[in-house]
Amino acid sequence: MKRKKVVTLMTSIFAHRGSAGTHPENTMAAYREAERAGADGIEIDIQLSKDGQLVVIHDETVDRTTNGKGFVKDFTLNQLKKLEIKDPGHIAGHPLHIPALEEVFDWLKSNQLLCNIELKTAKIAYPSIEEKVVSLIKAYHLEKRIIFSSFNHYSIIQCYRLAPEIEIAPLYSEVLFMPWVYAKSIRAKGIHPHLRTTNDQIIQMAITNGIAVRPYTVNKEKDMRRLFRINCTALITDYPGLAAEIRGSFKSL
Repeated sequence: MKRKKVVTLMTSIFAHRGSAGTHPENTMAAYREAERAGADGIEIDIQLSKDGQLVVIHDETVDRTTNGKGFVKDFTLNQLKKLEIKDPGHIAGHPLHIPALEEVFDWLKSNQLLCNIELKTAKIAYPSIEEKVVSLIKAYHLEKRIIFSSFNHYSIIQCYRLAPEIEIAPLYSEVLFMPWVYAKSIRAKGIHPHLRTTNDQIIQMAITNGIAVRPYTVNKEKDMRRLFRINCTALITDYPGLAAEIRGSFKSL
């Protein structure tokens, strides 16, 4: 009798704001580098412009990452596109701009990467942002490749109500008791905890209970090795190239 081959799923790699450790964050250059480096998915942040367009930027203001000043919500899409992303090392070799979410989705059509969308609704209430992003995902037929996350759990629950076929995963930065129970209570299929809030036992218990675990932001080699060793569902990192290299060493064992 032939023995069945046991297939062990390897930990997936999500590039945090693209390859943010090597390229300006949340730019098409950072996303392309993440794909080149061997990531399985990207993590991006979305907000709404003054004219109600979905744009990809982390901070509520443009101050830190661009040559402009002010709140994202006070710029139209056209005005945001005229700003230049700061690129001190001239990594890209050409001016970089804030992407509209549609640009990212157009690019996703050229590959099979997953996309973790963080809704930046914890500080600013963007009117109908959930409806807008769900509508765009459906227009691009990306339902099976998207994961919604947010520190505003009401926001991802609203996404679930609009499109239960799209996975939701709460972000959190404090220790939760039995987080897999909470995840199931809001119909989430995953959790995205800060790395420092979770240990091997919590990760393994959550996975055993059918909840995916994708800690953030995993940038140290020792932490990557720890998560690969216990077959954590995924890790979210600024350095997808390093993570892919370390994962490769596990595959060869």
